[in-house]
Amino acid sequence: MYQLTFSFAEFLSEYWQKKPTIIKGGFKDFVDPISPDELAGLAMEEEVDSRYIAKHGEEWDVSHGPLNFDNLPEDNWSFIVQAANHWHEGAAELVTPFRQLPNWLFDDLMISYSTPGGGVGPHIDQYDVFITQGSGKRRWRVGPKKDNYEEEFRHPALRQIKEFEPIIDEIMEPGDILYIPPGFPHDGYALETSMSFSVGFRSPKKQELLSSFADFAIANEIGDIHYHNPDLPARNNSGAILDAEYQDLEAMMRSLLNHPHLIKQWMGEHLSNSRHELDIISAEPPWQNSETYQFLESGEIMKRLGGLRAFYYPEQPHILYINGDRFELPEECGSAATYLCDEEQITSASLGKQLDHPAFIALLTQLVNLGYWYPVD
Repeated sequence: MYQLTFSFAEFLSEYWQKKPTIIKGGFKDFVDPISPDELAGLAMEEEVDSRYIAKHGEEWDVSHGPLNFDNLPEDNWSFIVQAANHWHEGAAELVTPFRQLPNWLFDDLMISYSTPGGGVGPHIDQYDVFITQGSGKRRWRVGPKKDNYEEEFRHPALRQIKEFEPIIDEIMEPGDILYIPPGFPHDGYALETSMSFSVGFRSPKKQELLSSFADFAIANEIGDIHYHNPDLPARNNSGAILDAEYQDLEAMMRSLLNHPHLIKQWMGEHLSNSRHELDIISAEPPWQNSETYQFLESGEIMKRLGGLRAFYYPEQPHILYINGDRFELPEECGSAATYLCDEEQITSASLGKQLDHPAFIALLTQLVNLGYWYPVD
C-alpha cells in the first residue's frame, strides 16, 4: 500500500491551485506498481487509450493506440497509457493516497514509459496533476503562470508552447512527486529509461455544465413551454426586442434552474459519468440476491471496478449516482452510500447490519451483474 510522507492538509493549504512544487521523497521506497511489459501490453489493446510520441531532431511523431512496438528508435521516445487505473489493479492502488481530494474531481492515472530524451515537449494543461517519478530519473522544468505564452505547432496532435523561464528546474528520482496546478507551463524529459505516474484532477468547465444540463432538460422534457404574453402591446417599431420581453425570456431561462431536486439529480448523474473507457465485464451467469448475501456472509470481499465513479449527497445518502445512473434505496439504507461510494471494497464485517437489508443486497446484486462490483479471488 502506498502512503504519502507529507501532510496532505498542509499541502492543500499552501499549494493546491496556487503554485507548483516538488515533494522530494513524497513516497518512501517507491516501487513501480506495473512493469514496462505490462504497460506495453495495455497500450496494444483496442479499448485502452494510448499514445506513442517521439522526437527526431526538430520533428515530432505521434501515433494513437492500439500501439505496436516494432522498429522503434533507440531513444527520444515515450508511450503513454491513459486511465491505467481502469485496467490494472496494482496501478490503481497508487490513486488511493490521493483520495483525500473529492472523487468527483479525480480524472485518471496516466502512466508514461520514456527512453532517454523522451517527453512530450513544453505545454500547458488545465487540470491539477501529481506526477510521481517511478524507476529512472527525469528532469522537470515548470514556468510561471501567464496569459501570453506563444503556441508552437510542431505536430497536429501536440499542443506545445515556445520555451519559458523555469521557476522549478529539478531532477526527479523514484518517489519524488511534482505537483502542477492548471495553467503552469511544464516540460519533462527522461534522463534515463524511466516511468512516470500522473494522478490527474479535472474540474468541469461552465460550458460543459451548461451543455450537459441542456441535454438533461431536453431528455426529461423540463421547460417544454412556449413564451406566453396575453398582454402583448401594439407597436410601431416591429424590429425591436422590448426590455420587458427580454426580461421575460431571460426569466424563462433562469426558471429552468428553479428545480433544486432536478439539478441535484442531473449533477449527480453528470459527475458520475466517466470520460474514459471502463473495463466492464458483466456477470455471466447473473448472480442471485442469495448468492451475493452468502458470498459476503462467508467472509469474502467485493471490490469496486477501477475508475468507476460513484457519488452521493450527504443529506440524501440513500440515493446513489453510479456511472451516470441514479439508484434509490429506502432511507434506512442511508449508510450504503459510505460502503459503495467512499470505500473501494466491502466485506460483511464493514457492512454490519446493512448486509441483512434485502434492498441493499438487491442493489449490490444488480451492480455486480452490471460489472460495477466484482468478487475478489
